Amino acid sequence: MSDINFLVVDDSATMRRIIVNSLKRLRFTKVDEAENGVDALQKMGTKAYDAILTDWDMPEMGGLDFVTAIRKNEKLKNLPILMITTRGLQEDVIEAMKAGVNNYIIKPFTPDVLKKKLDKILKI
Repeated sequence: MSDINFLVVDDSATMRRIIVNSLKRLRFTKVDEAENGVDALQKMGTKAYDAILTDWDMPEMGGLDFVTAIRKNEKLKNLPILMITTRGLQEDVIEAMKAGVNNYIIKPFTPDVLKKKLDKILKI
């Protein structure tokens, strides 16, 4: 389980740390970080990831544009993506799902919620 490569994308260093620490508690140790979609896409160009955990509201390239860019890439179109955001309106969830996220977590969240959502998108 711990050999899964994650990319955590969030403009908040504090939130990235919370997500990374939650992943480590779940015994996931291979985690890279990016500040926004542009940064994430650059990292994805040099390394393969097994799952993406991304925020929605970020500068330069937000989460929805980032997800759309991934889904347009033939090699990445099936990559599991979990959106972790403060946007909790039903229409936001629907919009994110239409863009191609596999699951959705509203901040704040518990490590248990993260585990349940990861189990679903990673099918473990």
